[in-house]
Amino acid sequence: MAHEDANTHEHDDQHDHEHDHEHEHERGPVADASVRVARASDAPAVGLVQAVVFRDTYAAVLAPDVLATFEPRAFANAWRATLEGEKSGDGVLLVACAGEQVVGFAAVGASDDADASPDTAELGVLGVHPDARRQGHGSRLLHAVVDTARARGRSELSAWLLATDDATRGFLTAAGMVADGAHRERVVSPDGDTAREVRLSAALADETSGTTDSPTADVRAPEVP
Repeated sequence: MAHEDANTHEHDDQHDHEHDHEHEHERGPVADASVRVARASDAPAVGLVQAVVFRDTYAAVLAPDVLATFEPRAFANAWRATLEGEKSGDGVLLVACAGEQVVGFAAVGASDDADASPDTAELGVLGVHPDARRQGHGSRLLHAVVDTARARGRSELSAWLLATDDATRGFLTAAGMVADGAHRERVVSPDGDTAREVRLSAALADETSGTTDSPTADVRAPEVP
């Protein structure tokens, strides 16, 4: 969904040790599952999850040699630079944890779409490690994204995703987001390869209104497959 280029990764809106191997995740019920704001020390874990998720998401649209550039260290370095740098705007990087293990992440901030109002937040990226899916992490992340956007006075949430990413699209539409007709061609490789993206959006319900016609009121979507 709304994935960012591995080679030009920027967080517009957002383990001290590097890991060269993939994390092992236990399947089944997760104890102490939570979502929190990311710290700089989370960068290696987020980079690992992002590399795995992006390779899976882009497998059908990018050549193997391009997929091979989606390396955990590159993503981790970009996130660390963002998290340790000067804060800009109201962007936030959130991480989903199973105990102390980071198993998913999401970034939310102000939308920079030309047709977006100042009240629009954008879900820049959301991903859960394949071994930790269907345990509620995706839904918890989306809840946190909505709460974060709402706390910053946003009344609408948008997200760009690959037109071929049926899994994420199903997850977000089940939560109340709908395609709003916008689309674009995004450059996804150093050679200029592009991939078609579509935009989903939803109005954010007032937390005190009790309405349930948007993903803000009560997200009960299926976990990202």
